[in-house]
Amino acid sequence: MEESTADLIRAQLRRLRTAAGLSQEEFGKLVHYSPSMVSAVETGSRPYDRPFLARADEVLRSGGLLVALLRIAEREAQPSWFLPWLDAERLARQLRVFQPTLIPGLLQTEGYARAVIRCDDLLSDDEVERRVAARLDRQAILTQPDPPQLIAVIDEAVLHRRDERFHALMIHQVEHLIACAERPNVSIHVIPLSVGLHVGLFGAFVLARGVDGGWVASTETQLTATSTDGEADLATLSARWETVRNEALPRQQSIELLREVAKSWN
Repeated sequence: MEESTADLIRAQLRRLRTAAGLSQEEFGKLVHYSPSMVSAVETGSRPYDRPFLARADEVLRSGGLLVALLRIAEREAQPSWFLPWLDAERLARQLRVFQPTLIPGLLQTEGYARAVIRCDDLLSDDEVERRVAARLDRQAILTQPDPPQLIAVIDEAVLHRRDERFHALMIHQVEHLIACAERPNVSIHVIPLSVGLHVGLFGAFVLARGVDGGWVASTETQLTATSTDGEADLATLSARWETVRNEALPRQQSIELLREVAKSWN
């Protein structure tokens, strides 16, 4: 998070509290924090978190201002190469997501997202939590008043990564996929293990169609994600999308497979 935005959040918190005629002690009682904690947050000697800002927005009747500023701060902390894709994703009317190795980020539970992000042992605990929060915030596009259509294709192998440490986590994640797949704007298709090798194993990609009908694509590597609207690249990825989509089960059969997997995890 950039310091300037963090300072702005703290300044707005102080301004809103003062405008409401609340002392730090009075405000602390309402948000269930001690006066010393409120003071430390406002001066920057203690970090704030999302639950604190959400509660502050509620108490101060700020219309979600503080949490909105936090989202901006998290966006500013994203790598520069990722920002163009965030815009494309936010404005998309349709998203076509293919992911052969993980549950797509827009469909991850908090626990699954945290476990995946923690795989990078170079990240601090604070950075892990920041990335988890940012990922969950991105999912809000699926529940907004006019959400995009999301069509996701995943490989069945993703659902069978057996590790007793993540048993409960995977049960929750698969159940979440089933719930998502039953939304009118979300379709999830599973490529069954019986398919074997297919072109999608070359890597994950996403296609986003904007309000103007134009498409943008994103592909990922270990180090970066690349966004493109080049005609040749879009043609290649569109063809690969058709291939992986055709290899996958229909929507209802995919949901039935997910239910079978959930039973096996239980």
